Amino acid sequence: MRLAGKVAVITGGASGMGKATVMRFLAEGAAVVVADYNAQTGEQTVVEATTAGYGAKCVFIRTDVSNEADVEAMLDLAISRFGQLDIVFNNAGVGGAIGPMTETTVEAWDYTMDVLAKSVFLGMKHAARRMKKQGAGGSIINTASIAGLSGDAGPMVYSAAKAAVISLSKSGAVELGPDRIRVNAICPGFIATPLADGGNPERARERFARSQPWPEHGSGEHIAGAALFLATDDSRFVTGEHIIVDGGLTAAGPELSKKYPKSSARDAKISGITKGSTGEKPEVRRW
Repeated sequence: MRLAGKVAVITGGASGMGKATVMRFLAEGAAVVVADYNAQTGEQTVVEATTAGYGAKCVFIRTDVSNEADVEAMLDLAISRFGQLDIVFNNAGVGGAIGPMTETTVEAWDYTMDVLAKSVFLGMKHAARRMKKQGAGGSIINTASIAGLSGDAGPMVYSAAKAAVISLSKSGAVELGPDRIRVNAICPGFIATPLADGGNPERARERFARSQPWPEHGSGEHIAGAALFLATDDSRFVTGEHIIVDGGLTAAGPELSKKYPKSSARDAKISGITKGSTGEKPEVRRW
């Protein structure tokens, strides 16, 4: 088992890519703290882990990743429950602000940046403090997106936040390298998860598969595999990188507005905030 004796914290761990990574890390021998805003799906994830035989190595804590005290509490739980902290996967996310720039509110901007970018800063900051104190190094993994790599691969504010995550990962790698703390980002493409499928998973899978050179839709397990690589000593000389996991989508050029012109929030004349799998309702208005 490649993570035997390791302790990981995974935010957004109760759904999609995070949940797939929780189960993969447990299978590879790690103890895992599942941090998520949605308490219902968080507790269900622990039930599933227990059914699979990992109950003693899995615990849930409800976490608002934009709240500094919550972030500290989830990391402290890893140490108090399992004795150490080796891996932090800052993965929690939402779709956030949608609609054109001229219809985007400051509140929608702030919410999106708080959940997607400030949360990564907080996770890195407090993981680094604890890992440096332990003196054994560690691995910090951040979920960015191909949306952070160009101007037409996702909603505007979401894309800006994910670009910030890529930059934070590089800066963090430089600062923390002397302490043997590696910092890397994963840039998923179209991954069929509850956050991305719009409530119609079958349609999303078919649509995603058509949007890229690789003939199969992306899944949470694909991201879990990349996270596993970055968590293990196999990647011990890899830091400051952003690994693209997208079935060749970026190589081909996303051009989402050309592929799906009628489905964009701009053309549908809607704006607001989507909140993913947090359990909270979206706030959407027509204009």
